[in-house]
Amino acid sequence: MIFMVLILSITLLLMLSFLWLFLYLLSMKSFVDREKSSPFECGFDPISSPRIPFSSHFFLIAVIFLIFDVELIVIMPLILCLTINNLLEMYLIMIFFLFVLIIGLFHEWNNKMLDWM
Repeated sequence: MIFMVLILSITLLLMLSFLWLFLYLLSMKSFVDREKSSPFECGFDPISSPRIPFSSHFFLIAVIFLIFDVELIVIMPLILCLTINNLLEMYLIMIFFLFVLIIGLFHEWNNKMLDWM
């Protein structure tokens, strides 16, 4: 009985190893594609030196996206709590939160952080 379990285990291990090897060979790149080695919305060439500085506007847009993404995460539970809690308090919290975000956006706009040229 133990000998049979051992043989089945080794057989299963060998089959999975061959499957893993086959999938690995199947997924390898066989040729260099010009489109795959071109930059994709990142602002710098992937083949050149990684120490070349890139435009800070890409970083700024990513940070603004994250801020407004976090804003949605904060506001959505407030909308769901409108029926449970005091309506006026919830509106004041939302208005204050959006006011802080709009002040930050105007600050970035006044410092010319959103200008591309």
